[in-house]
Amino acid sequence: MAKVVSYGWGVIPVVATAGAVTFSTSLLPKDGAYLLPLMDAVRRRLAVTAGDVVEIAMTIGRG
Repeated sequence: MAKVVSYGWGVIPVVATAGAVTFSTSLLPKDGAYLLPLMDAVRRRLAVTAGDVVEIAMTIGRG
């Protein structure tokens, strides 16, 4: 699926939800897996810091 939805460098657009916070971002490929970046504004709203475990629901695409 990554080849179908990816744009440049294998990046995959997603809409992600953590708790009551929904945001658009992109999965970034790294070492055969993907990273989900959490922007500073999202981290502040969720009150999370490095090392915290966060449950995320994602939908592929830009919503």
